[in-house]
Amino acid sequence: MSNQRPIGIFDSGFGGLTVARAVIDLLPEEDVVYFGDTARYPYGPQPLEQVREYAEQITNLLISKHDVKMVVIACNTAAAAALGSLGEALEIPVVGVIEPGAQAVIEVSRRKRIGVIGTVGTISSGAYQKTIEEIAGINAEVTCIPCPGFVEFVERGESSGEQIQILAQRLLAPIVEADVDALLLGCTHYPYLARTIGSTVGESVVLVSSADETAFAVAKILKETNLETSQRKLGNRTFISTGDVSWFAELGQRLFGPELESAESHEWSTGS
Repeated sequence: MSNQRPIGIFDSGFGGLTVARAVIDLLPEEDVVYFGDTARYPYGPQPLEQVREYAEQITNLLISKHDVKMVVIACNTAAAAALGSLGEALEIPVVGVIEPGAQAVIEVSRRKRIGVIGTVGTISSGAYQKTIEEIAGINAEVTCIPCPGFVEFVERGESSGEQIQILAQRLLAPIVEADVDALLLGCTHYPYLARTIGSTVGESVVLVSSADETAFAVAKILKETNLETSQRKLGNRTFISTGDVSWFAELGQRLFGPELESAESHEWSTGS
């Protein structure tokens, strides 16, 4: 396999840009193709079987059209739904955000009282509960809470304000009551709401995003599989959206940075 091929990263929309940002910052010479399925977001409330179909469809597109050497599922819901099946079916490496995030939150939690927030789909899948238990055993007390509504605010470009604060106070009340000392943001959209989340749960609670840890996992796997690029220049960045590409580029640039100048359009059709 050629190590000059790009890394494919996908999410339901903008949240996975946190992972893409971390990957590009850590591995600036790697080519990256980012796919935001904004026409079908949010994934969180949808049945996991449907999300699995989306994930398989996007992965097939990244492989067939962009010849990616690795797939990064930068969406917790999609990772919970499809990481296992895609990992078994594909010859190229597949990386999710759940295990790196779980490992990180266990490491920073001193009292092993851990909170996890995510979409309805991610939390109901039990993926984080299972992964944290596998890593930490019975030594950790885990409180997992779904936070419907957070993703929609981010996808509209809203990261602060009275409405978000009121929603956060209501949704995060069980986290506060559980007296956690570390909170895993189990959705790649949530880091954009970190200030609101942090002020709600209190400054003594350490917030953990899986983006950086996922990037480290990507780097490790590329090295282990001899897929690191040999080019010595900044990699190419390609951004694709299934929704309004002008809005994707406008909001994406605010969230991601100036590299996201424009986005390509992909429209789903039968067989695509």
